[in-house]
Amino acid sequence: MYLARGGLRGPGDSAPSDSGGSGFSPPGASRARGRGRPAPGLLLTEPIRGLADLTALLVAAPALLTAPRGDGHGVLVFPGLLAGDASTVPLRAFLRWLGYDVRGWALGRNQGPTEAVLAGLPRAVLDHSERTGRPVSLIGWSLGGIYAREMARRHPGRVRQVITLGSPYAMHDPRQTYAYGPYQQFSSRHVLDRKLPSREQRARPVSVPSTSVYSRWDGVVPWQACVEPETALHQNVEVRCSHLGFGVDPATLWLIADRLAVPDQGSGQRVPFRPPLAFRPLYPR
Repeated sequence: MYLARGGLRGPGDSAPSDSGGSGFSPPGASRARGRGRPAPGLLLTEPIRGLADLTALLVAAPALLTAPRGDGHGVLVFPGLLAGDASTVPLRAFLRWLGYDVRGWALGRNQGPTEAVLAGLPRAVLDHSERTGRPVSLIGWSLGGIYAREMARRHPGRVRQVITLGSPYAMHDPRQTYAYGPYQQFSSRHVLDRKLPSREQRARPVSVPSTSVYSRWDGVVPWQACVEPETALHQNVEVRCSHLGFGVDPATLWLIADRLAVPDQGSGQRVPFRPPLAFRPLYPR
């Protein structure tokens, strides 16, 4: 769920704003950031809660049919650690139905920052942008969101916006997540740290509109590491789902549809997310 074996440093320790741009700062956010894993009970119940999120999708499907339609621009979806394009099939199918030219990352199972990933991600972004003739939107789930933010920093002219789903880009210590063990199992395949962005580089804000989707019910990564202070370019939005459920959670899907439908601002000024009245109960305040 992180990019370098040495851990990630977030853009400052100030308390982030969350809850869909309401300006509310979570109690103790500045103290909690960078400390501790989610409660063990949340981890143990991840599978069953993930199934509950899938069930919620089936129930909410009729309402999701009214989501904003797309303008056809390109979208790339990056999976989380140990996952591949199969994990993002429901999300990509939904976005394709809305009218977007959506692609998976086509790099197999996400085993961390391997040579293949470092070479393949920029190529995927540039190729999709060139093929569609305009900047592409990047959606990254967990570790995939950290990749997406780095691609936006490297190629801001080719990226329209970034949406991260439970991505702990503000993490201070990789041991904060329950993915630390699985990540380390593949460390022999990872590139050397000197080939990865420095902590200072990773701390730089993304220069395109970005949205961080997080859940206090996340049982894999600490939600405090998935947000940053809100700016003219960045917004944090809270949903209620498991870490495994981000790709099927109705509130997350509606939010993504809403964000992708915002016209390209050019200057990079974001338009705040405001859920429709019927969906507001899905977004905690």
